[in-house]
Parts: sequence; C-alpha cells; structure tokens
Amino acid sequence: MSTLLRYYKFSLVFTLVCFGLAVWYGAASTGSFGGMLEILWIVAILSVLEVSLSFDNAVVNATVLKEMDEKWQQRFLVWGIAIAVFGTRIIFPLAIVAIAAGIGPIEAIDLSLNNPQEYERIVSSAHIGIAGFGGAFLAMVGLKFFFDGEKDVHWITAIETRLSRVSALPAIEIGLLLVVLWVISTFLTEAEALTFLTAGILGLATYIAVDALGSWLDQKEQAKKASGAVMRSGLGGFLYLEVLDASFSFDGVIGAFALSNNMIVIALGLSIGAMFVRSMTIHLVRQGTLAEYRYLEHGAFWAIIVLGAIMLLSALVHIPEVFTGLIGATLIGFSLWWSVRFNRRHGAVPGEAEPSSQA
Repeated sequence: MSTLLRYYKFSLVFTLVCFGLAVWYGAASTGSFGGMLEILWIVAILSVLEVSLSFDNAVVNATVLKEMDEKWQQRFLVWGIAIAVFGTRIIFPLAIVAIAAGIGPIEAIDLSLNNPQEYERIVSSAHIGIAGFGGAFLAMVGLKFFFDGEKDVHWITAIETRLSRVSALPAIEIGLLLVVLWVISTFLTEAEALTFLTAGILGLATYIAVDALGSWLDQKEQAKKASGAVMRSGLGGFLYLEVLDASFSFDGVIGAFALSNNMIVIALGLSIGAMFVRSMTIHLVRQGTLAEYRYLEHGAFWAIIVLGAIMLLSALVHIPEVFTGLIGATLIGFSLWWSVRFNRRHGAVPGEAEPSSQA
C-alpha cells in the first residue's frame, strides 16, 4: 500500500485541493449549501469520467515514457501536468471561443463566467473540426502500432498478423485514414465537409511531423551512443505525448458540457482526471507492468483506434462518452485477462522474450 501511495500521493493531494476549491466556489457562486454540494458532485463525477476514459491514454503514454530517460520522465510529469491541466482543459476551450467569436482572451474568459450558455454553444459548434483533428491523430497512433512489419507479438492474431504483413506497402495506414475521412465528409454539408477534411488532414500532418521529429532526434541520439542502445529522444517523445494527450482530451472537454457549462467546474473536474492519468502512467513505467502483461499495450492501442473512429463518426452522430469509456475499458480488461492467462499457461517471466501466441 505504501508503494502504491507513493505514485498517487500528489494526485490525492491535488484532488483534495480541487475539491476544496469546488466547495469554496460553489458556496461563493450559489450562496447555498445545496448549490455547493451540486457543484462538488459535478466536479467529482467529471474527475471519475476523465480517469475512466483515459486509462488507455496512460497505457500508451507508458509505452513511450519507458524508453525515455528519468530526466525526461520527470519533465513529462511536471511540465506535462501544467500543459494538460491549464493548456488543454482551460486555455484550449477559451482559444476556441476567442477564435470562433472573434474576441480577445479577456472577453472569452468573461463570456465563460458570465454567459456560460453562449460559451458552451461556441465550443460545441467547433466539434466538427475537433472530431476531424483528434480522430485522425488518434487513428494514426493506433494504426501505426499494428501496421508494423517488425511486430512479432500478436493478441488478436487473425487481424494483427495480416496488418503486420501488409505494412510493407508504403504509407498504407495514411491512405486508409484519408479514405475514411473522405467517406465521412460525403455525409456532411459542404461547409462542414471542408472543415472536417481540413482538420483531419492537419491531424494527420501533425502526427507525421511529431513522429518525424522524434525519429530524427532518435537517430542523432543513437549516433552519440557508443553502446548503440535505442532510447526515444526526450524532446521528441515529450512532444508526441503532449499532442497525444491533447487528442485524448478534446472529446472529454466537449463531453463535459453534458454535466456543466461552467468553465471553472469543468476545469476542476477534468484537471483531477488529468493528474491521475499522469500518476497511472508513472506507475505503469516504474512497476514494469507493460512487460509483465504482454497484451496490455495491444488492448490500449485497439482502444485508441476505436476512440479515433468514434471521434471521426461523432461528426455525423452523437456517441455518449460513457459508451466510449466502456469500450476502451472492455478492450483493456480483455487484454489484461488474456495476458494473465498467457502467463499462467507459459510461466512467463516479466520482460522475458517470448514466442508469439494466438488469441
């Protein structure tokens, strides 16, 4: 228990601080005990939803973070928290409002505090672009994992082995994503289709740029290492993780308006969730959980593909966030159970190289 508390101590303290702020803000803004309890309850629900929706984010973060040195791991924990809490959960919605309404940042803050209904409407109206960008980026993250000719461990063998084989075709995952973007755009109005396609292509370009930067920095680092050890460059990995986290968070920020249109309440709830995602990521890395459960990464990347697909389809139909979270949790749960079953059957040792098996 003490070891577990070490990873989550800061998150628990942060949660208590946010709950305290929620109590103070609720009492000050509503002037009633009932109103204060309602705001506190919404903050608690938002934090739980954010954690449940982002466990796959933590697993994928851990796959990148485990290859970074401890200095950059710590920077991700400290700087990444600031970016995740203040950037994605607070500044991002305000920036959307400022750009969409053609107003300054101060006016956007004033609108969020004094006219939350209009603030919600403007943020929600940007959903088409958000769905295109975030969905495309997440889909590329998931597809890249499975379209890998060097991948020799497969969970859903019937599918994953075929994806691995066709990965020899240049940029096949990019072509697949572009086709999906085009098909979805045909069901949208002309203006919405242009927005969706533009955002989707930007999401794809962002993934390519970040991945290319990471690969270039990797090559420079490898050239300097006499031992030839491969370690993902700290800066490249850091940028990759931050864009990935933002893509995961887009849908959660929009979905939070189903519970509240108050910027402060949403920021408090989602920030708690963001903090726990960071703690889960560090926990997975330090405990070597990914090495111990060989299919856990597979479940997380399948969950990412599903989340990316849901974000893209959300440009056409509304899909409840609870449904999205349940699918991700189910995939990760099955991959974890399958890993435990494999370990029992084969007596696998964490981190030991093992032959591929079928699911």
